[in-house]
Amino acid sequence: MDLSSMEFWLALLNIVFIDLILAGDNAIVIGMAARNLPSHLQKKAVLWGTAGAIGIRIIATVIVVQLLDLPWLHLVGGLLLLWIAYKLLVQNDNHGDIKAGNTLWQSIQTIIIADAAMGIDNVIAVAGASHGSMLLVILGLLISVPVIVWGSTLFIKLINKYTWIIYVGGGVLAYTAAKMITGEKVFSAFFKENAYYYWGFIVVVVAVIIAAGLLMNRRKSMQHQQSRESH
Repeated sequence: MDLSSMEFWLALLNIVFIDLILAGDNAIVIGMAARNLPSHLQKKAVLWGTAGAIGIRIIATVIVVQLLDLPWLHLVGGLLLLWIAYKLLVQNDNHGDIKAGNTLWQSIQTIIIADAAMGIDNVIAVAGASHGSMLLVILGLLISVPVIVWGSTLFIKLINKYTWIIYVGGGVLAYTAAKMITGEKVFSAFFKENAYYYWGFIVVVVAVIIAAGLLMNRRKSMQHQQSRESH
């Protein structure tokens, strides 16, 4: 992909947005892992823990990008990313099992291990959005690092205030998933020859994921309200 092309910069913007929308978990993990440390060590834990986590994530994403050349993995990755998009819209996060470290090394270790365990959604999403470009993968993650370290808590507050941002994020993930599925070798020739089917498929996939998220959240809200009224 040409560095000066609009396609490259749009793909980079897409990767950075995906990193941001999935950064909420990272902010919570980082905060919980470093909460027992003295304030002067918390910054070090956050910096070194995040650096280690991002390093592992870059390596994992590069590996996944290479694996996407194998048959059916675009389809599998796309379907998995659709589930991740839906989960993002309706998730009820519980991070109570993240233990706070009592030393700097323990906190760094916790941040790296927890991020590696939870970061599979980010890895698949970024691999799908990168179109096989290693430069896009690395640039996207490097741009996101300072935001995840310093700005993710602000971004969480923004999401809590403007809930529609989550639905935009779910739509972007669904769009990336649909593009991965259409990129599967078995289907790619058909979709390339039929632009209407290609865009129609993408629009339907995005609409279904957002609608499913809205319906499930509405149902949860009604159940919660009924539960409060019964008490």
